Amino acid sequence: MATAAGQGAGPLATGPGPLGAPADRGSRTPVTHLLYLHGFRSSPQSHKARQMAAWMQAHRPEVQWWCPQLPPSPREAMAMLIDHAAGWPAERSAVIGSSLGGFYATALAERLGWRAVLLNPAVDPARDLARHIGEISAWHSDERFFFRAEFIDELRTLAPPLLTQHERYFAIIAKGDEVLSWAEMSARYRGCRVKLLEGGDHALSDFAAHIPEVAGFLGLAPG
Repeated sequence: MATAAGQGAGPLATGPGPLGAPADRGSRTPVTHLLYLHGFRSSPQSHKARQMAAWMQAHRPEVQWWCPQLPPSPREAMAMLIDHAAGWPAERSAVIGSSLGGFYATALAERLGWRAVLLNPAVDPARDLARHIGEISAWHSDERFFFRAEFIDELRTLAPPLLTQHERYFAIIAKGDEVLSWAEMSARYRGCRVKLLEGGDHALSDFAAHIPEVAGFLGLAPG
């Protein structure tokens, strides 16, 4: 598997119903290229990123895996991702995104036609991150960076107005998210496959329990 440097909650709703599309879509083409995008102030050292990387190494080492450190500028982040993935086959590529990474993952899925798994995805980061303009510390190191005012406009530019091909999305949303509104996330991904968790937290501390379902959605469930 190529790599780049770089509390328990039960499901409340998934599949059919007002929030989500049917969970069982039959067999899926396995992805051969998988991108993981971390959230704001986070890194490839996040707990979920490391758990997913370990699962891929153990079960699907043949898949091209990339989990980069994203630059603070949304425009630069998106340009880097599109440039690196230029040769990836759309029908066999997918992205997993957490929080702000979920916002980026949605923008990539709409632009490139990939499948996307969204973990408590940010819906309106231009609104939510406006109060963070200035010098910011990273979560997993002593590094500090500047989140600039112009980044807010860059986020607005990236936001897809509407979602197309709802079947390409799988969102895992925790009602106990202490950072983002679960209701807003659920509304954004209405008609997509949604797993709504009773309780939980923004970090999805029980993410390991959901990896088999994520893998299944990506056609990577161990045979």
